[in-house]
Amino acid sequence: MLKSIAKTLTAGVSCLGLTAAPALAQSPGTFVYTVVVPAGEFGSAAFLAELLATLAAAKAFCRATGDSALQVDCLSERLEAAAGGIPEGTDYDEVRSVLEDTSGRLKRLARQNRDPDRRRVTVSSATDPAESTARPLTPVRASVQAAVNQEATRILEEAATVLLRSAETAQERQTQYAQIAAAIDSNKVLLRS
Repeated sequence: MLKSIAKTLTAGVSCLGLTAAPALAQSPGTFVYTVVVPAGEFGSAAFLAELLATLAAAKAFCRATGDSALQVDCLSERLEAAAGGIPEGTDYDEVRSVLEDTSGRLKRLARQNRDPDRRRVTVSSATDPAESTARPLTPVRASVQAAVNQEATRILEEAATVLLRSAETAQERQTQYAQIAAAIDSNKVLLRS
């Protein structure tokens, strides 16, 4: 009788194993992951604070490189990372778009004025070695650095202006976009030092 029970249990477990195997081998399908930034009205205060901190950290991170030739592309990379942290389909789509555009323009500026005598480098934070640039940074030639920094400053000013103008049409966005524009604009200080 024990042998009969053991065979039945073994057969039952075997059947379960065979039935479960194909299900495990199949793809679970497409997952949709939605992040909701707004909290009832335009934008979330917590998300805004995080974005502003990210933009402020960009300036600090790039300044800490200690290499003025890397500043423009460093800002480009940090703005690109900030834009990548903004989920699509939220109240911040326009902010993400402005950051992506600004990042791309700064990257092109640095690459067009690349120092041929220096290699591109990946930079890590002095205080947190785990934090580093997602891509190697392009150093700018010393002979054109002042002009490049001036053009980069103009690009940052344009980004801030675009955000301020787009906020004029929607009252609920004005304060938040003004804060984001000021954070972007504050990175100009890095290019003047």
